[in-house]
Amino acid sequence: MGFGDLSAASGVANLDKFLITESFITGYVPSQADVAVFKALASAPDATTYPSAARWYNTIASYESEFSSLPGDASVDITTLGPELAEETKEEPAAEEEDDDDVDLFGSDDEEEDAEAEKLKQQRLAEYAAKKAAKGPKPAAKSIVTMEVKPWDDETNLDELLATVKAIEMDGLVWGASQWIAVGYGIKKLQINLVVEDDKVGLEELQNLIEEDEDHVQSTDVIAMQKL
Repeated sequence: MGFGDLSAASGVANLDKFLITESFITGYVPSQADVAVFKALASAPDATTYPSAARWYNTIASYESEFSSLPGDASVDITTLGPELAEETKEEPAAEEEDDDDVDLFGSDDEEEDAEAEKLKQQRLAEYAAKKAAKGPKPAAKSIVTMEVKPWDDETNLDELLATVKAIEMDGLVWGASQWIAVGYGIKKLQINLVVEDDKVGLEELQNLIEEDEDHVQSTDVIAMQKL
């Protein structure tokens, strides 16, 4: 059955249901199966409607620069991936009763195989963690933002307005070039560029700080935003 059409809501719903109990599409670490499903999605799943799929999507997105080095077959067919695969990899339930003649009083080969499989899994996880650590931390995600700041009227002191805006300092915030855009009736609005670290600077918080200058600022708007 698989997930179905991952560009449609039904496919994303199937994926979300699958990921309620699974961390990755197959196995215990990110693989080419995760890459294939990630690329098949039309966009990031909505976190409110599909929380498990959104959590998985954000995790795989953090490995995007490492996609080519993830384990597995890069030519994997996504139609072979889905809930039934997880079912196939689960162990069969033990029989409710066993004849006394079948009881192994000295252990079994299955127990040895399980222990070996667990040892191999832990070894692979350790190797993957070491490989990821050797690459060092990923650079902080940044965005370049263009913001507009509107004054009250043509009598607003624009030099003071600009100075107040650029006086705001936040960790992860760098102010860039600015210009004045004529609106009409002698009024000009400030258009200014800035670079922010996404995890450190909230744009809504920054806008609130700018709008605290009630003597000069009427309102603010983010008119463009692009990931670096």
